[in-house]
Formats: sequence, structure tokens, C-alpha cells
Amino acid sequence: MTGFLLAAGSALWLGVLTSISPCPLATNIAAISYIGRRVDSPRHVLLAGLLYTTGRVLAYVGLAFLLVSTALSAPGVSLFLQKYMHLLLGPTLVIIGMFLVGLIELQFGGGGVSDSVKQRIDRLGIWGALVLGILFAMAFCPTSAALFFGNVMASLSTGSTILLPLLYGIGTALPVIAFSVLIAAGSKKLGEAFNAVSKTERWARLGTGGVILLCGAWLTVQTLLQTN
Repeated sequence: MTGFLLAAGSALWLGVLTSISPCPLATNIAAISYIGRRVDSPRHVLLAGLLYTTGRVLAYVGLAFLLVSTALSAPGVSLFLQKYMHLLLGPTLVIIGMFLVGLIELQFGGGGVSDSVKQRIDRLGIWGALVLGILFAMAFCPTSAALFFGNVMASLSTGSTILLPLLYGIGTALPVIAFSVLIAAGSKKLGEAFNAVSKTERWARLGTGGVILLCGAWLTVQTLLQTN
């Protein structure tokens, strides 16, 4: 029970950390501002933020659920995981931790959309926020991809096909909702809040990455000792 609660808390925290990572955070604020730029009511701007957040949550939860449920339901994959999951978990966590602390760096992902897609989103009105949330969630940056895959690995190790992906999705929603409230209120503190979150994210990411790296190294060493 304690292990599952720890996994659940980790899933929620990884979601929050994903949302405040530089690339997702910048696209979140830009997307909410873009969707809400034509409306003259803070209520509509907040609604755009909620719809955008819902789109991101649906995308993350849906993709994680698909990956986990497919892996656990396919007989060959399920048998492989049962036999070798304990061997893969440690090295995988080490790699994820190295990404988070900056020992491994990759450049990929976008976060932008083409003009034609923007025009189609404009035609959807306020509901375009939902579509934009889904699109931006799928445009993974290196850090968000590492955090997302970390949640998928936790879901595989616990056999949770719904709860952990859902908690991860909820975690990604919390900072977005907070910033959408600031945008809707026309807060002059938005820039200060953005800078504060950016500074906090760096230390939170390094701390989380360090813990994941140490846990992965410990699991790897334990596995090697048990197999020898």
C-alpha cells in the first residue's frame, strides 16, 4: 500500500514538473493567450484555459493509458515485462535521471503550429482551445518526454492502467489553471510569476532528477548483486 501511494504521489508530482518545465510552460501561456486574445470577458479567457488544460490532460492520459494497457494486455509483452521489468527499471531510471539533471541533452520537438492549423483552430472558436491542448501535449520536449516516460514506467511496474496516468494528467493541469487565472484577471504579476516558476522548476527538476538517478543506480546495483 505504501509503495502504491508513493507511486501515486510521484505520478502527480511528475505531472506538475512536466507542466512547469520551460518548453511546456512557455507553450501553455502562449496557447492560452492566443486562444483568449479575441474575447473581451475574463470568464471566456478562463474557460479557454480550462478547455486547453482538458485537452492536455486527455492527451497525456489517453497516450499513457494506451501504452500501459497495450503492454499489459499483449501476452508476449506482458510475459517479457514480468520476467525482465526488474532488470530494465534501474537502467531506465538512470537514463531518465540523466536527462533531468542535464547529463544527456537532445534537441527535438516543436511546440508551434502552422498558420493553416491556427486558422482551423480559429474557426472552432473557444473549442479550439481543447484541440490546441491536445496538439501541444503531443509536441514533446526532451524534459517532458523523460517525465512522461517515467510515469509510464511507474504505471507498468505497478500495473495501474488508469489511476497513475490520470494523476499525471491532473498534475500537468494544476499550473496551467493557475496561469490561466492570472491571464484572465489581467494580472500584472504574470511576468513575475513566470520567472519565479522558471527558477523553481530548475531546482525541482534537478532535485527530482537526482533522486531518480540515485534510485535507478541503487536498483541497478541491487539487480546485479542478485543475478551474480
